[in-house]
Amino acid sequence: MAQLWGGRFTRETDRLVYQFNASVTYDKKLFEQDIEGSIAHVVMLEKQGILTCEEKDAIVKGLTGIRKDVSEGRLVITDEYEDIHSFVEASLIDRIGEAGKKLHTGRSRNDQVALDMKLYVRMQVLSISELLVEILETLLTVMENNLTTYMPGFTHLQKAQPTTLAHHMGAYFEMFKRDLLRLHDIYKRMNYSPLGAGAFAGTTYPLDRVYTASLMGFEGPTLNSMDSVADRDYIIEFLAALSTIMMHLSRFSEEIIIWNSNEYRFVEIDDSFSTGSSIMPQKKNPDIAELVRGKTGRVYGALMSILTTMKGLPLAYNKDMQEDKEVTFDAIETVSSCLMLFNGMLKTLKFNNQIMEKSAMNGFTNATDAADYLVNKGVPFRDAHGIIGRLVLYCIKKDCSIDSLSLEELKFISPVFDVDFHDAISLKTCVEKRLTIGAPGQKAMEEVIRINKNFLAHAWTKDNDRTEYTANRQA
Repeated sequence: MAQLWGGRFTRETDRLVYQFNASVTYDKKLFEQDIEGSIAHVVMLEKQGILTCEEKDAIVKGLTGIRKDVSEGRLVITDEYEDIHSFVEASLIDRIGEAGKKLHTGRSRNDQVALDMKLYVRMQVLSISELLVEILETLLTVMENNLTTYMPGFTHLQKAQPTTLAHHMGAYFEMFKRDLLRLHDIYKRMNYSPLGAGAFAGTTYPLDRVYTASLMGFEGPTLNSMDSVADRDYIIEFLAALSTIMMHLSRFSEEIIIWNSNEYRFVEIDDSFSTGSSIMPQKKNPDIAELVRGKTGRVYGALMSILTTMKGLPLAYNKDMQEDKEVTFDAIETVSSCLMLFNGMLKTLKFNNQIMEKSAMNGFTNATDAADYLVNKGVPFRDAHGIIGRLVLYCIKKDCSIDSLSLEELKFISPVFDVDFHDAISLKTCVEKRLTIGAPGQKAMEEVIRINKNFLAHAWTKDNDRTEYTANRQA
């Protein structure tokens, strides 16, 4: 097939070179964005008197028809075209003739692909944000239902102090909340249109870049035409944000895998999110959590790939930048599927409350509070620390918990212990007296839940950014 840029050449491109150079097999994902940007471009060209009203109407009708036919399967994007831009323009010319050849007036494939990719990434930022909101809603429900579900908290994977399931889930709420806010920042920073930058030096046509930007819901046009076509910072930022999301999912998955083990039995994963063994009939494996953990490296790889691609590129556009698409598309699909599946698993997860509480009682998680009890009786903290250390050693040898010791046994360790000791170190007391904001006490957690409900009620994906963008597209 003759190339749209072939006028300069006297020989056809070698077939292997053509295949190596072509990108239509994957950049066809940008089809909707290419049509959208092209319509905005020709509407502006007519407004500026560069196209006639009849030419604009014919091109818009042709582009709309191509979009409809592709969507409904009557027109197929094949690899006979070099890229999605060539497919759209060639199909338009086939349909409407000479007017179609004016589509590219005042535009380069450099600013065209920069626009398409920005439109696509912007849409995916919103999509991932919605999936994060769904996980946040699930976490908030778990928190509300487990304010007094006691469990051990850990440091170094060793039982440390008692906490609640609500408090533990609240930590992940904070992580995913930061992820959502991070995406909002990326959206605001990237939301400027490169259309009209040309190859890298603008154009002599009297384009109205502010107008095309407004048609597509951008804050405005980019302010340097070289940077407009050379910028992939927004992709790097997006992939970094996706990598952070996957890191959070992976940490969460690791805990679920541990909690699901026979040794812990804190949770039971629903059958619909588990798999079995081909040889061991007793097995129920946490494959979803393990796959999420495993796929994290895949998303990290996408980030490293684009960082490496961009690190040595001079201004302005270079063909290396074509490598931004496949890794970005794959990372988006990976993160989207991981968020959806993880949320489904989390929604159906059964928490074994009694086992968690028993684990907290048997793990000396109330040892710190026992030391505080002695301090409140006038014992210096360092001495109290040593007394409780001996108490724990005694319990280990006897294979029992601190709570189960009689007052006589306690007084044998230290005469300071009294009848109020057992109540002072109960899980309920240990947790409920921690009431500073961010702590696991019920009143503190209820305030945090109130704050988080308010956050979700005003979640960014529901604000005017999206409403205005949708209205502009429909107009």
